[in-house]
Amino acid sequence: MKKKQKKNKKKRNHLPFRLNVLFFIVFLLFSTLILKLGLTQIVYGEDYKREIEKKEEVTVSASVPRGKIYDRNGNVIVDNIPLNAITYTGFQGTTADERLEVARDLAIFIDKDTESVTERDKKDFWLLTHPEEALEKITKEELNKEDDGELEAKDIYKLQLDRITEEELATITGQELEVLAIYREFSGYALTPQIVKSRSENENDEVTEEEYAVVSEHLAQLPGVDTTTDWLREYPYGDTFRTVLGNITSSKEGLPSEVEDYYVAKEYSRNDRVGKSYIEKQYEEVLHGQKEKVKNITDKAGNPLDQEVITEGENGKDLVLSIDMDLQIAVEQIIEEELLNAKSKPGSAFLDRAFVVMMNPSTGEVLSLAGKQYTTNEQGEVELWDYAIGTFQEAFEMGSTVKGATLLTGYETGVVNPGERKLDEVLYIKGSPPKKSWEVMGRINDLYALKRSSNVYMFKIAISLLGGEYQRNQPIPSNPEAFDLFRYYFNQFGLGIKTGIDLPGEGTGYVGQDTTSGLLLDMAIGQYDTYTPLQLTQYVSTIANGGYRIKPQVVKDIHEPSPDQEGLGPVLKEFEPLVLNKIDMKTEYIEQVQEGFRQVMQETGGTAFGHFGASTYKPAGKTGTAEVYPDGETLAYNLTLIGYAPFDNPEVSFAVVVPNADTTGKSQINKDIGKRILDTYFDLKQQRASGTTQQSTEEATNTESESEVIDTTTEDESE
Repeated sequence: MKKKQKKNKKKRNHLPFRLNVLFFIVFLLFSTLILKLGLTQIVYGEDYKREIEKKEEVTVSASVPRGKIYDRNGNVIVDNIPLNAITYTGFQGTTADERLEVARDLAIFIDKDTESVTERDKKDFWLLTHPEEALEKITKEELNKEDDGELEAKDIYKLQLDRITEEELATITGQELEVLAIYREFSGYALTPQIVKSRSENENDEVTEEEYAVVSEHLAQLPGVDTTTDWLREYPYGDTFRTVLGNITSSKEGLPSEVEDYYVAKEYSRNDRVGKSYIEKQYEEVLHGQKEKVKNITDKAGNPLDQEVITEGENGKDLVLSIDMDLQIAVEQIIEEELLNAKSKPGSAFLDRAFVVMMNPSTGEVLSLAGKQYTTNEQGEVELWDYAIGTFQEAFEMGSTVKGATLLTGYETGVVNPGERKLDEVLYIKGSPPKKSWEVMGRINDLYALKRSSNVYMFKIAISLLGGEYQRNQPIPSNPEAFDLFRYYFNQFGLGIKTGIDLPGEGTGYVGQDTTSGLLLDMAIGQYDTYTPLQLTQYVSTIANGGYRIKPQVVKDIHEPSPDQEGLGPVLKEFEPLVLNKIDMKTEYIEQVQEGFRQVMQETGGTAFGHFGASTYKPAGKTGTAEVYPDGETLAYNLTLIGYAPFDNPEVSFAVVVPNADTTGKSQINKDIGKRILDTYFDLKQQRASGTTQQSTEEATNTESESEVIDTTTEDESE
């Protein structure tokens, strides 16, 4: 019992000692903590406070030049002119008064055009600069309604705007108007540079060297203002090919509303200039450069502390087109001259446009895409506008040029065989006016039908596809499915469907919905469905290359920007020929049509022999005439021509389309244009091969070969 009591007493003696040790350790820990807190607050407190108050904001450069555009021979088609520019970048929390103060200071150093200042701008400015007077324009009752939620702040502001008088606006002086013109350019998204002055936005706002220098010297007292380099699109070839090159938005337009979210997701600024039509639009993300991104670190007062480049700026990538600008210039001039010549003759009242497409039938590379529209201005002066976009957007009845597709449809469906003869006669179909060719040809074969452009031969193919056989004064069967069958084969050549060209806005033409049997006969000779000039070119190219429908391509290569801004940089991407489909027909069928096309241009009696018979480049092709009624009453003719050359090794294919060309039936403008563009193509080729100095556009387009002096009035036939 005594031992147990002694043991317990010993334990009680040790307990206070352990508690003391524990308390001492806790004391040391708290002392260390207090010391650390003291050091943090007293010694490093200011440093941490400054770190907490630091602001990090990312800004981007005002702009970087878009990529250049070249033709296939390395000639610059679209370039950039460097310009001096003054910009303003607002930061988060920048007030209207702060922006106004900067605008007043900047107005001391630059002149600013005021023509774009609107009445609304003036009212906004007046309210900003007359806060007390602005408040007096609102009654106490209206302010109470705002407090009660009956009126919103925007409603109050609108009331103030409406109550500003003309006399009050007239108090804005010329100097203040210039400040206003500058201030209005400051509006925009924070951290996004706004162009204050640059010729790219206003012809009257070119920044002088003196202005650029003096603003650069005073940037420290102009927070948010910067001097930089802007750019302006330049077109060395003027209006040539201009519509297809497309346009870009201004920085004021910025991103089009319908695609704003898409581009913002790709880190575009809302005031970025972007392509809004054709090549500029189609290749926007290639041509658009990469802006420099900079992280700006400032203190609470906005004083700069540090700056870090996040992303280096880079110009947009360059495009090389398949277009030959020497050929394009010549073709456009040929169209203009032939239009003017035709308009001087009787029967041209409805003639106002013409189109030409030239391409490589094996690769799909578009060599020329040309269109001109004839008009007169208010003074009665003749003007010819670039209308190249009509080559792939407008569609017409193309006439007999489609007869090659009709014949191939007949071969493939078994209703006609190569070499088969049919009687070209006047057809008397019950319930229909007589139908015939331009001349009665008698018993002819398929090649002669192409050579002389027989309508009746094609009519009889269509009748067979309807499931019938021609009998005088008897009806022809009704068979809506025959229309689908016809279009199935026409589509294989690209007629009636998109060609796939790398341009936005391509049209496909009209597809007739009426399946009355007689209309199939009209379709067989190109007088029902409509097609674009580009579709017509793809169709003849498919025949020329042996049955491969190739995608037309306007852009040939994409290049990295050149480091020294001179010439082309490394190739980033080459566009290889793309076969969209192979014609589901025997090779011998296509070869038969090729021979028929050769005879059209190279054998006596061919409808284009008078123009092309003596040509050394040995072309093949097909003429076309379609009856149309442009005003609903007057008969006029669409004149067309398709072809390729040389016949045995095609390197160029083409289509000429002249809507409403003539009302007399005597015009040969389609053949005149076709002959001249092919002559020009092979003349340019010869000049380049020999290394001789290239002729001027005028000389190249007016070169007269021996074949051109042949009297075509007796050897070319109408259809």
